[in-house]
Amino acid sequence: MLLTIVSLIVVLGVLISVHEFGHFIVAKAVGIQVLRFSLGFGRPVIQWRRGETEYWISWIPLGGYVKMAGLEDEGMVGELEGGKADVAIDPARAFDRQPLWARMAVILAGVTMNLFLAFVIYTGLIAVAGVPRAAMIPIDSVDVASLPRGADALASLRRGDRIVRLNGDSLKAWDDLEEKILAGREALRFEVAGRAEPIVIHVPRDPTTREKLARAFVPLFPARIGQVILGQPAQRAGLRGWDEVVKIDDDTVVSWADLVRRVRASPGRALALTVLRDDSIMKVSVTPAPQDSGGQHFGLIGAGPNPPVVRVPVGFGAALSIGVRQTGLQIVSVVTQVKRLVTGQASARELGGPISIAQMSGQAARLGFDWFLQFLAFFSVSLAVLNLLPIPVLDGGHAMFLIAEAIRRRPLSPQLRLRLTQVGMLVVLAIMVIALSNDVLRLFR
Repeated sequence: MLLTIVSLIVVLGVLISVHEFGHFIVAKAVGIQVLRFSLGFGRPVIQWRRGETEYWISWIPLGGYVKMAGLEDEGMVGELEGGKADVAIDPARAFDRQPLWARMAVILAGVTMNLFLAFVIYTGLIAVAGVPRAAMIPIDSVDVASLPRGADALASLRRGDRIVRLNGDSLKAWDDLEEKILAGREALRFEVAGRAEPIVIHVPRDPTTREKLARAFVPLFPARIGQVILGQPAQRAGLRGWDEVVKIDDDTVVSWADLVRRVRASPGRALALTVLRDDSIMKVSVTPAPQDSGGQHFGLIGAGPNPPVVRVPVGFGAALSIGVRQTGLQIVSVVTQVKRLVTGQASARELGGPISIAQMSGQAARLGFDWFLQFLAFFSVSLAVLNLLPIPVLDGGHAMFLIAEAIRRRPLSPQLRLRLTQVGMLVVLAIMVIALSNDVLRLFR
């Protein structure tokens, strides 16, 4: 519990600080008077003043804000932001008196900083630690049904066999095996540890055939839990990262593939799991949720694997490229999920609030520092995308005000902006209530 609380404080503290610092630093740069910089909403717990700006740490830790001259909201929004600042206002430096481009730069600075933070995390992690790749581990099994014609000799491989070279090239990562199968010549020569003679097969260099061959190998690694999906059977049963399942009912579980087979074969039936957690053995009962897909009926518990990985060093240029790509992929992923919610393809019950964020933060922290950093980057992208939604009170809503001003060639009236902002606040509060309700329901399911 302590780790969960601390990790939540770190995640929210870092992301909110970075976001609001973006608004703050650009506002200062373009000459706008900044009245207050606050982490959190409501009245301050800690406050100080430097120059013309008040600095607050407020008691509602669900966001933050930068109060600028010309945007001193009254009513509900003003009270949520702690009321008026005790600073004399310079009308010439008010937000509304600045050029349109300067105001848009200030509004977009927060999300830009969040995206930049994600890019820095992804790039830095790869530059320092290397690219994570699945380690070259022994074979759990070979899916004989997937073997293409000419590869029958590979059916002789047994659990625990380790392929050490393919066509004379050493294999350091599981990806190496797949890449060399896909790109290798027609004759493939598999050298297996402990066997005097290699296994030689002849398979056409057809991409579809080679992909079937690569997928036929099932890696052998412990039934160790990685990420657990909130609200799914594994999480409700109390499973968490680094738990290792050693038995199901009375049957020994040797590998992740064993666990998957048993879970898939038991939809809706309670399974008694014996789990190794740190140095302790514990019993857990989990009931796989029934699923139907492709004409098959199977069970899922909502837990991902935690296989051994190796870090492959890359140059700084490659790290920059991968960092850009990973940030872009996360943006697409979050936008897609938001689109599914808006169009009704996904249920509002999937929304998560502060409890879910705390649980995910704690889970990532337990899995390791690199997992935690990647979660921080993912959540930073999520915060950026959500802040760009065209809801008044969010950055996207303010950007819409400026776009409307550019089209109309005059700003919206302060009264209209205030009313729209209050409506936007009600929308955001409603979303927060739904998300928090979902959190509470997940706790009691």
